[in-house]
Amino acid sequence: MTAPEFEDVDPVSDCGCPGCVHGRTSPRPLSGRFGGHPAARGVVVVAAAAASAALGAVTPAAAVTAPHAPPRPGTPVTDGVPETPQGARGPLRLPAGQPGKPVTTRVPATTRTQIINRAKVWVAAKVPYSMTAYWTDGYRQDCSGYVSMAWGLTSNEWTGSLDQFGVKITKEELQPGDMLLFHNPDNPEKGSHVVIFGGWTDYTHTYYTVYEQTPPHARSQPTPYPYWTNADKYVPYRYKGLTDATADARRAADSKAPGRVPGTGYFGTGAHGTYVTRPGGTPAAHTSGAAGPTRPASHGVPGYPGRNLFRPGAENEYVTQLGKQLVKKGFGSFYATGPGPVWGEADRRAVAAFQRSQGWRGGAADGYPGPETWRRLFA
Repeated sequence: MTAPEFEDVDPVSDCGCPGCVHGRTSPRPLSGRFGGHPAARGVVVVAAAAASAALGAVTPAAAVTAPHAPPRPGTPVTDGVPETPQGARGPLRLPAGQPGKPVTTRVPATTRTQIINRAKVWVAAKVPYSMTAYWTDGYRQDCSGYVSMAWGLTSNEWTGSLDQFGVKITKEELQPGDMLLFHNPDNPEKGSHVVIFGGWTDYTHTYYTVYEQTPPHARSQPTPYPYWTNADKYVPYRYKGLTDATADARRAADSKAPGRVPGTGYFGTGAHGTYVTRPGGTPAAHTSGAAGPTRPASHGVPGYPGRNLFRPGAENEYVTQLGKQLVKKGFGSFYATGPGPVWGEADRRAVAAFQRSQGWRGGAADGYPGPETWRRLFA
């Protein structure tokens, strides 16, 4: 009896990049062994055995072949390979007559809730996937344009530049609004993809809710961690411009409440607001006089400048001073290139690690240095 020949066919993939499309349209011979998806292999073996038992022998022409795995919702059906998986880095595409803004690496502040809400807008609108078209908000309708939109960036980025706006984290640290990025540096046109993490769907942390832009349109669905394909290549990142919406709302309420006395954190070097005025009521930056201390003190802690100097986008000498002390204390592993004057996610994570080392948990270890954190760090 002549042994039947089979083809190894991978399950259909959701990804519209050239590598995945090529894999879907180019079955590979087994080369003497069964390969491919376990489910497909099981179907082949059982079907072949059943056919042999019933007929006694089969010819190569009548051999059972492995069926395709059932496609998941939204699976693209195409025979061609797109020339590029995504558009290039560039400015937002504004309506005709409006001047475009230059491409920058500015990191606007946002919250996790805002990121997810923006991601849901495209999903609800079923924005079509395109590497060249732009949606009404100015963002390119591919995977990297989608994440640029969700993070609220001021430009259309691509998988080769999105990492500049985030900080690498671990799987255990993932929270809604973070991204999972796969950029293929050897050949960016094959396989590169990026998605927004929406939260775990099970306690084992094997599936999560994904928000992504993929053919035929933006979608959200349970997805195996980290993704259907190239599972060993996706890297989790956290947006550098994340801010605490609850803390921001509390500070805003405090500033408007009549009769409330502001904390000393409102009067750090460079502070500007209604509580800091010159004679006559003109707002002014708080500076130390000739007879005053060279550095401000807050809550009786010498040198502590106030929480307002350690917020996303803040740039001052105290951020550098704090970062250097964290490195000195053994919490410098979060910095890729060393501490600097611009407050970022690496600073926050380093502070949070120091706070946890003091036995603090929950809101007491939020990563933002208060007077007690400052006192202990510089003790």
